[in-house]
Amino acid sequence: MEMQQFHYDNKIVKNFIYATMLWGVVGMLVGLLLAFMFLFPNLTDGISWLSFGRLRPLHTNAVIFAFVGNAIFAGVYYSTQRLLKARMFNDTLSKINFWGWQLIIVGAAITLPLGYTSSKEYAELEWPFDIAIAVIWVVFGWNLIGTMLKRRQRHLYVAIWFYIATFVTVAVLHIFNSLELPLSLTSMKSYSVYAGVQDALVQWWYGHNAVAFFLTTPFLGLMYYFVPKAANRPVYSYRLSIVHFWSLIFIYIWAGPHHLLYTALPEWAQNLGVTFSVMLLMPSWGGMINGLLTLRGAWDKVRTDPVLKFMVVAITGYGMATFEGPTLSLKNVNAIAHFTDWIIAHVHVGALAWNGFLTFGMIYYLVPRLFKTKLYSVGLANLHFWIGTLGIIMYALPMYVAGFTQASMWKQFNPDGTLVYGNFLETVTEIIPMYWMRAIGGTLYITGMLILVYNIIVTIKQGSKVEDELAEAPALERVTKRRTANEGWHTWIERRPIQLTILATIAILIGGIVQIVPTIMVESNIPTIASVKPYTPLELEGRDIYIREGCVGCHSQMIRPFRSEVERYGEYSKAGEYVYDHPFLWGSKRTGPDLHRVGGKYSDNWHFNHMYDPQSTSSGSIMPRYQWLTKNELDKSQTEMKMRTMVSLGVPYSDEEIAAAQQSMAEQGAQIEQNLYSDPDFANNYEADKKYAAENGEDFVEMKNREIVALIAYLQRLGTDIKVETAQK
Repeated sequence: MEMQQFHYDNKIVKNFIYATMLWGVVGMLVGLLLAFMFLFPNLTDGISWLSFGRLRPLHTNAVIFAFVGNAIFAGVYYSTQRLLKARMFNDTLSKINFWGWQLIIVGAAITLPLGYTSSKEYAELEWPFDIAIAVIWVVFGWNLIGTMLKRRQRHLYVAIWFYIATFVTVAVLHIFNSLELPLSLTSMKSYSVYAGVQDALVQWWYGHNAVAFFLTTPFLGLMYYFVPKAANRPVYSYRLSIVHFWSLIFIYIWAGPHHLLYTALPEWAQNLGVTFSVMLLMPSWGGMINGLLTLRGAWDKVRTDPVLKFMVVAITGYGMATFEGPTLSLKNVNAIAHFTDWIIAHVHVGALAWNGFLTFGMIYYLVPRLFKTKLYSVGLANLHFWIGTLGIIMYALPMYVAGFTQASMWKQFNPDGTLVYGNFLETVTEIIPMYWMRAIGGTLYITGMLILVYNIIVTIKQGSKVEDELAEAPALERVTKRRTANEGWHTWIERRPIQLTILATIAILIGGIVQIVPTIMVESNIPTIASVKPYTPLELEGRDIYIREGCVGCHSQMIRPFRSEVERYGEYSKAGEYVYDHPFLWGSKRTGPDLHRVGGKYSDNWHFNHMYDPQSTSSGSIMPRYQWLTKNELDKSQTEMKMRTMVSLGVPYSDEEIAAAQQSMAEQGAQIEQNLYSDPDFANNYEADKKYAAENGEDFVEMKNREIVALIAYLQRLGTDIKVETAQK
């Protein structure tokens, strides 16, 4: 048998490992800063680009796409070459993949704090970056499939199946969720092509499956490669891996609507999401069982090897998160947990344990092998493990307690039918001790990360650089394309990468088509309401400021049909109220109260003072100050362009309304300014500022032309298109 010599490309793996560690530290530091901002809301006072609303999407993107994303690429590039007995298809594609991904991350780190955001969770980056992500992802897939086609190993190992499903599904999810219409080719501003309920369904079809196919399936592939390697044991069950793979990718794609239970989403779509979410428990736990039982007979090694310790906790964390997910999708449980910190705990068990610990174990496994040396300190790695584990526990448990506390307090009634905790702030101040414990847990976790960085740097320094590792394997012999007599159908599929890719694509498309197409195409799913009108030009500008400042990260705009919510906020939300919302802003977490019926509930002065200093209107509030909004001049130069873009998306602005946009904004702004004069303190300060500017020859921006006025206009519009009952304040 002819043996062929070739070289594995280790340099690309090393680069992705370095990037994983760098962005891991950055993403976790931003997360830790955010955790302390719950305790000290004005920690970054006056610095708009360091405000909570702008940093929160930076944290999620940095941890998911920078830290975890680079870890995926590192593990996939390393394992694919060895599983297929071939160097990656093209070194140039590998380099484009690496540098392109890093440039996107840097772009995100710059633009998100500057307020360029689509507001769609885990998909906040604006349209130029969405295009760049699609291009780089295609480069990755091209390189991956090209390597399969030139492989020397006939059958595709189970890890490769998960890599294929990851590539195909993430591409589909990203492209369809990111369909947006920019104002122009020179503008960073865009609007989602979907509106309201349709946008919500597409977003959570993406959001849930971004967790599924970016944070789960590639890591399952890495689990199937690195756990057997580290334990020196075969995978527990080949048959279970087949059932696990196909059932997981088929069922997962249906589960997105469980994020939208009791909302304005059509009932049939909600029920589909619940049904498939419950079914998802079986394949998820099948994978966990396959991973843990692979370690049978290797438990003595687990006790001494930090790599296996990290991997065992990672798989256990995956099992916990995938048990909790189907549980949370049950309507009676979701009614309690949704919008609370319970969800934060759930997400971070998966992120910190499953993704974080598997990444740490993989790095500790790879670096000594890539540099032909031993790990500098097993003791430090074990210290990292215990500090990190304690950090996860101290992070998650208080958040579960906080979630239960919030849900309980929100729903309690007095004998006379009034809310026990009518003031939302009472439910916030009650859980401050839990926020302290979360901050301590996060500090422990990032301390472990820094220990890893030190341990790996010293390990690298004592090792030797081998960027092109010599390997040899027999050439792949041609065999019949048809199934042989003794060949099972899956064994045949395993040697046909194109057919495997096509079947995986079909499996993931079915659920999306069944859920999304009827919601978008069948008008009866979204009943219209005649009284619902498009936003005025000033309200549209105010909505864009609301999006820019990340208000949706803390406030929902979706009142569910529960007695407690209707009593607290007002009439429950209707699907037809959102038909002009590009994008939807329902939110997923209530750090503050729901805002869907806030219009007319407070005076313009209250909103002004609340944004200038939240603690002045709401003693004990943990909302930061947004004082720049009271000083910044509103940019009205693109208003007409925004309205025309909305017309292209189906919003019925007339030509006359667009032509009169500037006059309309001036009139509505002047009315709000006049309303603000009813507060003597405002009138005195405003007139004093005007006089000072005149005496010193400085430019003075009239209040009606400031950003705060546009935001007030938007907030006062919310929920006023239909007749509602007054809720408790």
